[in-house]
Amino acid sequence: MKDNPMELITILGPTATGKTKVATNLALKINGEIISADSRQVFKGMDIGTGKDIEEYTIDSFKIPFHLIDIKKPTEDYDLFSFLNDYKKALIEISKKGNKPILCGGTTLYLSAVLQNYQLTHVPESFQLDEATKSLSLPDILRELETNMNVHNTTDTLSRERALKALRISRYERENPDHKLVLPETNHQVFGMELPFDQIKKRITIRLKKRLSEGMIDEAQELLDQGVSLERMKYFGLEYKFLAMFLNKEINYNDMFQKLNSAIHEFAKKQLTRYRKMEKEGVEINWMNAEWTLEDQLSFIHDKGVVFDC
Repeated sequence: MKDNPMELITILGPTATGKTKVATNLALKINGEIISADSRQVFKGMDIGTGKDIEEYTIDSFKIPFHLIDIKKPTEDYDLFSFLNDYKKALIEISKKGNKPILCGGTTLYLSAVLQNYQLTHVPESFQLDEATKSLSLPDILRELETNMNVHNTTDTLSRERALKALRISRYERENPDHKLVLPETNHQVFGMELPFDQIKKRITIRLKKRLSEGMIDEAQELLDQGVSLERMKYFGLEYKFLAMFLNKEINYNDMFQKLNSAIHEFAKKQLTRYRKMEKEGVEINWMNAEWTLEDQLSFIHDKGVVFDC
């Protein structure tokens, strides 16, 4: 007999809107566990720059269980297929314990993959692009990806390295259409944090100053000292890209701050665009004001039919 679909609550929203705090306090109310949907929080040692906010997972001495945080070394690869595979394992583990999963994060590629049920293929190392393809320009690579509808997220377009990786996956999927990862069936209830964009920008700037004062530059230097290459740091994007450039004396502190601040603003704008696209494609998002009190946010979630255990 087929099992009933598992209930999945998702908390999403642009960066700096307080998703983690809402998710962890909701978990306390519903006997929940958090599954992180953040492409960089999987890496150990990348704490301040990725905003792990681990302290928010402890409420009144109770530790909220979480998954997909600090599971990889920053020198190791992690991609969408890896995330979906780990997400699937976490979902099954939470289900076996009788607890409730809460997906929380802002990596829109990961969120879309779960909420829109992407079916992806594991590409074996033996499958490689030919040398002619590897020498294609970024515009040529993107043209092929767009033709085959395989650009799931704007991060695929940020560099030749990312675009080539996406192209390799695209070609393998076309040649091996039956090699798909199948996710457990779930019923989704999605809640989004929203604010006017000018307020989001202000929050980003304030948060960036705070993270720099808390040692984000030292964190980046420690990663370099541990053997993470400059190229790898730049690949991570945003904070680590610009901090690497600063530590390598490619830009000064003021340029680093201004360029990084603007880049995070642009990232938030892209997140919002992606959420609106998801809505147009059928994902229902219940939006709530990020400046509401926590009590009002939880009441909103409860009023939408989420049953609290306590």
